[in-house]
Amino acid sequence: MLFAIIATDRPGMLETRLSTRPEHLAYLKALGGGLIFAGPFLDKDEKPDGSLVVMEADNLAEAEAFAANDPYTLAGLFETVQIRAWKWAINNKEGR
Repeated sequence: MLFAIIATDRPGMLETRLSTRPEHLAYLKALGGGLIFAGPFLDKDEKPDGSLVVMEADNLAEAEAFAANDPYTLAGLFETVQIRAWKWAINNKEGR
């Protein structure tokens, strides 16, 4: 099952995002094929101010645990995190 993790950064936390980025990227890469895609949202100045991660998980609890242990979450970067089941309906070349 696919889940979208949609997170919004706390204001003024760009330095936290940048300093934690290597650990965050390593954490995402550890998902291997379970990571469908990921990337930052950008503000009007094209600076990152949130994240979108689409991942494969067996259930919502597994996706929630993954999000809770993300280095960005542990560093207090996010103001809000929403996790929703997601269906890849268009341009799904992998048949997920």
